Amino acid sequence: MKDVITIDGPSGAGKSTVARLLAAKLGYNYLDTGALYRAVAWKVRDSNIDHDNEDALRDLLKTAEISLEGSTISVNGTDVTTAIRTKEIGELSSQVSAKPIVREFLFAMQREEGIKGKVVVEGRDTGTVIFPESENKFFLDASVDERWARRLKDLKDSDPTLTLDTTVEDLKKRDHRDSTRESAPLKKADDMFYIDSSRLSPEEVVDTIVRHLK
Repeated sequence: MKDVITIDGPSGAGKSTVARLLAAKLGYNYLDTGALYRAVAWKVRDSNIDHDNEDALRDLLKTAEISLEGSTISVNGTDVTTAIRTKEIGELSSQVSAKPIVREFLFAMQREEGIKGKVVVEGRDTGTVIFPESENKFFLDASVDERWARRLKDLKDSDPTLTLDTTVEDLKKRDHRDSTRESAPLKKADDMFYIDSSRLSPEEVVDTIVRHLK
């Protein structure tokens, strides 16, 4: 499977920007798996249920319909493209993504997109769990300081009250949760090409990936 390119890595490493640029450069589709988990988180909040209540979460997922059309994501017919990009939904999505039942729910949807071919997929477990057979797998990382700064810049537009301290705490919690969760933890597989983007522009990262494509 060479025409499914996976990009995994921690929050703030620049995965989304790089994946979009790479997809555009290659003429591929782009799949933001994080948006799917954010969509589930939005549904959880909109339905006012406790995400730690597995029965309630299972019932919610039975009726949840998530659709992706280009860069637009909808939940049961409601466009949530903008609504899922808040700090609150980001934190909640990190929590619900640790639930095996949620990961199982979204697994088939992600696989279906990949089977179509010519797609760049980015997330936390795209190269280890979703498409382990891909021959083009990358792990994008950056220094902690750089990731904090990038995350703060990304979220400032939606929440001007954010400070570096709150962003640091948020990233620390997400890093710990993502790397220690029982179901599909974030990790670098041996067959992934590692890229430290701390001192690279998104375009330079894309060029590096293109040079190492099989």
